Amino acid sequence: MTALRLVLTTPVFAMLAGVIGLMGMINASIFPYQSLIGIERLGLSHTAFAAVLVLASVIGVSASVYVGILSDQRAIRRKIALVTAAMGVVGAGLMVVAPGPAMFVLAQGLLLPVAGSVFGQSFALNRLASLRYPAEREGIQATIRSAMSVTFLALLIFWTWAFAAGAEVLWVYLSGTLSSLALLVLIWLAWPRDGQTDWADRPSGLRLSQALRQLARPMVSLRLLCLGAVASSGILYMVLISLVFDQAAGRGNADVALYVGLVAGWEVPFMLLLPRYMHRAPRTRLLLVGTALYVSHLLLMPALAPTPLIWVMPFVAGLGGTAMLILPISYYQDLLASQPGTSAAMLALQKLVGDVLAALAFAIGTAVAGYDLVAVMGSAIAMAGAVGLWWLDRRHPFAAA
Repeated sequence: MTALRLVLTTPVFAMLAGVIGLMGMINASIFPYQSLIGIERLGLSHTAFAAVLVLASVIGVSASVYVGILSDQRAIRRKIALVTAAMGVVGAGLMVVAPGPAMFVLAQGLLLPVAGSVFGQSFALNRLASLRYPAEREGIQATIRSAMSVTFLALLIFWTWAFAAGAEVLWVYLSGTLSSLALLVLIWLAWPRDGQTDWADRPSGLRLSQALRQLARPMVSLRLLCLGAVASSGILYMVLISLVFDQAAGRGNADVALYVGLVAGWEVPFMLLLPRYMHRAPRTRLLLVGTALYVSHLLLMPALAPTPLIWVMPFVAGLGGTAMLILPISYYQDLLASQPGTSAAMLALQKLVGDVLAALAFAIGTAVAGYDLVAVMGSAIAMAGAVGLWWLDRRHPFAAA
């Protein structure tokens, strides 16, 4: 409750909750349906769609790492947030004005991934602003992150109703555009101006090559690989959900929206509760348990999709996914404590690793058997990553840099 009160009453935290909440609306508008739109509506092959996923990861991570390092170098976080948020307005807007395969690649592969770097930079700003509240840092962070799940759920409930009423799936880009525009306006009005904050935000002085060398250290890169493997299961879930439900008897787009919304809905209370238990067990152990729960939902989804039992799985996914969503943020912040922007960029690097592994599992699984094999491969990759991170922290504890 203390963390929630701080978020509601502190302007910078309230603004960040709004930013993350709007990003949840953008994600809910676009990403649950990207595979259905790209493959079923626009005619991309499975291989071509996998290539778009990889392209999006390369562009997104390159942008996030560059702006993360740049924001640490020059402490110009507001300017960077404005430019990247504007890219999201253009990307989603193109699919409203002229939807087609080329615009899909441009939007999903280039512009929207650049706009996604706002997420990491928001938590970099949160890290700086919460230095005054060390005891509440984890709770503040979890509360702000839960705003994404709340808005994600709210918009998916809307799309559940809209699809049931006959809405066309491409209309999701309209809500994506409006949410992106609202995000740009909020950043313009409320993001603290560079050099005028209540907390110290001194330029790091590190050159790009020096910052990159820090990321390449084995203590950082091995942990990144493990967390990327864990994250690949969530990426595969977003890719598979609409395809699996599209093939299941009696399921449709409204069921996709309801299922994804329920997963996000269960994440909210678990995110608010998780910080209370983080002092009772190491983060890597909590992450291992969470990953095991989450992959059980991924494994069972293809088999249970046509049955009523599928509606039990959102609870399992929400419980397990909470650890996968919350714990890496503070883990990277402690791993690179003196570089908040660069530590935030680690989330994008994690996504790159996860996207590449997910794309490989998707391409191989669909070529050999089908969506069932994709789910099995993704689950095995995620568990290997969680076990690997747990082992690394036991055998080779890190000192924050």
